[in-house]
Amino acid sequence: MKTAIGLLRAMRPKQWTKNLLVFAALIFAQRLDDPRATSSALVTFVLFCLLSSSVYLVNDVMDIDEDRQHPVKRHRPLASGLVSPALALVLAAGLGPVGVIGCFLINFSTGLVAVSYLALTLAYTLWLKRILIIDVLAVAIGYVLRAVVGATAIRVEISPWLLICTVLLALFLVLCKRRQELVMLEENAAQHRAILGEYSSYLLDQMIGVVTASIFMSYCLYTISERTVQELGTKNLMYTIPFVIYGIFRYLYLVHQKNRGDAPDQVLLTDGPLLVNVVLYVAAVVLVLYLSGG
Repeated sequence: MKTAIGLLRAMRPKQWTKNLLVFAALIFAQRLDDPRATSSALVTFVLFCLLSSSVYLVNDVMDIDEDRQHPVKRHRPLASGLVSPALALVLAAGLGPVGVIGCFLINFSTGLVAVSYLALTLAYTLWLKRILIIDVLAVAIGYVLRAVVGATAIRVEISPWLLICTVLLALFLVLCKRRQELVMLEENAAQHRAILGEYSSYLLDQMIGVVTASIFMSYCLYTISERTVQELGTKNLMYTIPFVIYGIFRYLYLVHQKNRGDAPDQVLLTDGPLLVNVVLYVAAVVLVLYLSGG
């Protein structure tokens, strides 16, 4: 029983919240009331949870020695010895193919995105996470692929604005996480993860500042652009801007004042004001797109 629970923990179900990006295209393409599209998106979400878990398992096997030296990660199932590396790899070898085959059964494009996601995340685990700047870009692209697969699953054209906003938000989260890792590990940061020795808090703060401003500007331009108004049939999406501003500022507060930027998935689920803001944002988007007139 302990091993089974350990395997489930090693699959990191808390991080499945990242795969909620699969539903972005469904919502913004105004297909939320389409049962067939909704079911396709739900299945794709489940399949991407399997895919991401397979990569998490491989990652924990590869990083087991470093994780044992980490003040938090040493409690992970593999690093603590609760789950053996061999068992984790067997489970990963089963989850990955199931996820990919399932995506191909939805449609060919969805399958290709799934293969791309799996290849990218495995490349990150094995190689890319050791290259300056490329490491954060690779993680950000992984978020983008989640949004893209949601569009392919329901056969709608992916909005360029959705891609831009997704990659910027992903960069924001990843850079904040890198900064928190530096603060938490202090002089031992490079020993745990060599690439952290190439960063500094000042450099990451500069990058975060650039990305934060870009998020605000991109989302604002998206809501008022002529193409958006024509495609969505409303100009009221601009009224969701305050939720985006509050969400970003709240997250920065948690990073700088509460030192909570190391686990974005946990922050989203445990910080009350941020969680309420996300719920209100989604509710506002649904209200604007589905219930309001232009």
